[in-house]
Amino acid sequence: MLFERRLREGVQNGSITLAFRRWKRAQVTAGGRYRMGSGLMAEVTSVAVTSAADVTEGDARAAGYPGRAALLADLDARGHDPIHRVGLRLVTEPDPRDVLAATASLTAGDVAELDRRLDRMGPWAVRTLELIAERPGVRAGDLAPEVGQELARFKLNVRRLKELGLTISLETGYRLSPRGEAYLSARG
Repeated sequence: MLFERRLREGVQNGSITLAFRRWKRAQVTAGGRYRMGSGLMAEVTSVAVTSAADVTEGDARAAGYPGRAALLADLDARGHDPIHRVGLRLVTEPDPRDVLAATASLTAGDVAELDRRLDRMGPWAVRTLELIAERPGVRAGDLAPEVGQELARFKLNVRRLKELGLTISLETGYRLSPRGEAYLSARG
């Protein structure tokens, strides 16, 4: 789920506890945690399809709008897919992926497990890590052809490396996390 600035700030300060989206089908799940940027995460506390008629003034204010009319106008401008009412709360503990990525000391067992997982992903995995190490902050569109991948596939694959705590997304491009640096160093 994408969090526009107003929504991020409101979730962070507690003034926003709802979001409304037009989706063909729900794009989030209750209990799911989603990054909001700046190291912050929100947890989805509920998600349900609703109708414009069921949206209240209180719902609109909880979603950061001055009133129901403003919220409905915004939703109307976003098409005609079903309206999803999404409950949100700020997650105060650190993102486990950030904690993992910050871990720079790896045991032989950690390295062996990463070797196993990356081998299963394919030869692109280690080559992508090496490429990011060589060229931090370079646009994904410039890196993808170097590993023979379309842009969308490349971004998805880098996300898989991020789930292992090996990469960090930048405003433009990526860099290795301390864990990713330690892994490549351990490989020799």
